[in-house]
Amino acid sequence: MHSTLYDKLWNEHFVTSFDSGESLIYIDRHYLHEVTSPQAFEGLIKKNIKPWRVDANIATPDHNVPTIRAKSFAIESIDDEISKIQVKELDKNCDLFGIKQFDIKSLNQGIVHVIGPELGYTLPGMTIVCGDSHTSTHGAFGCLAMGIGTSEVEHVLATQCLKISKLKNMRVNFEGIPSPDITSKDVILFLIRTIGVSGGNGHAIEFAGSYIENISMEARMTICNMSIEAGAKVGLIAPDQTTFNYLKRSSNLPRELLTDAIEFWSTLKTDPDAKFDKEITIDVSKIKPQISWGTSPEMVIDFDETIPSTSTRKENQKNFENARKYMGIKDEKKLSDLKFDRVFIGSCTNSRIEDLRDAAKVLEGKKISKKILQAIVVPGSGQVKKQAESEGLHSIFIDAGFEWRESGCSMCLGMNPDRLSPYERCASTSNRNFEGRQGNLGRTHLMSPKMAALTAIHGKVIGQ
Repeated sequence: MHSTLYDKLWNEHFVTSFDSGESLIYIDRHYLHEVTSPQAFEGLIKKNIKPWRVDANIATPDHNVPTIRAKSFAIESIDDEISKIQVKELDKNCDLFGIKQFDIKSLNQGIVHVIGPELGYTLPGMTIVCGDSHTSTHGAFGCLAMGIGTSEVEHVLATQCLKISKLKNMRVNFEGIPSPDITSKDVILFLIRTIGVSGGNGHAIEFAGSYIENISMEARMTICNMSIEAGAKVGLIAPDQTTFNYLKRSSNLPRELLTDAIEFWSTLKTDPDAKFDKEITIDVSKIKPQISWGTSPEMVIDFDETIPSTSTRKENQKNFENARKYMGIKDEKKLSDLKFDRVFIGSCTNSRIEDLRDAAKVLEGKKISKKILQAIVVPGSGQVKKQAESEGLHSIFIDAGFEWRESGCSMCLGMNPDRLSPYERCASTSNRNFEGRQGNLGRTHLMSPKMAALTAIHGKVIGQ
């Protein structure tokens, strides 16, 4: 029987099935952060249960941490009481159970979906879970990776297994050569606007095609990261030489073991005649820079396109009207008619070294518009920050007028001090533009690091 990559990963980790139609699968790697783990650890303590396999767990605080931190920074200086408690609890629980944590003072602290791959903990063929929906990021390495809920976090800690239903298979083929100003962020936003936020419901999406074969691991991670915004629980890409070259730099495996591993990882690909439940092909050469205009990741248009006032589907019309009202779009015809207040470059979607290089290339020798109240760059990890500084990227950002911050989720979501004030408009490289996502009544426009940098310079959306 010819199998897809998802089927192979599923079969490799299948434990048993239940009458409910659900199955139990084994989990190889469990990432933990401060928001969804406290209740899970509390459950273990109450039941007097220890983690089944301690070394399968890796933790770091990312959602709640302030991105302005002095060398003498202490958890006690976190202003928000809930955030402070959650970071403290992660420290306490990791110490109690002997779980490896890159804490808030560690040089390797960062967004969990950034540090996992760069520190060599994400490897092809693994099943990976985390109490965070964007765990799909790790699928870029040929992993079956997905976000889970807090009760499931406890279950995985206790049993090293997860009870779930098997997904259907979907393949998205990205073919062609994009124009120089197009990034993987534009490509995935174009897919989401094409199939909608429910287009991948109940499916694992495998990304393939000539475009995928020719992009970096950082770009692949951006695409898999946002597969969740297309409705899929899992996004994945078959490992290839690009993957192996990355792992030769990041993996902690001994050389001889890595050689054997690569031989096995090379088999992790869809068989030629395997059948998919859904399959679509997109020509990336026709894609322009993509920017969201509304309050859903599917509300996306070309940067120079007219903002829609009506939906092509009647059932969506009310959503469109509400989105225009929330985003403060009245008589404005195009995105270029809107004035921006803030710019955010960061998040688990676009805070890797390649993203910062893209933005810095646009900003070099330029200044941000006086209309921009604040522009911040938040590297995804301590390693990314160190690399960027060694290349002088931080100086480019600072000279242009950006604030250069410490690593964390930052303004991707309103769970830390980096938030929008009501009605402020933000050019953001993050993944979600829901109402209030970046702060109460804040208005978020999703875009690539290149477009965010251009928006910072001009104070409005403009092409290169």
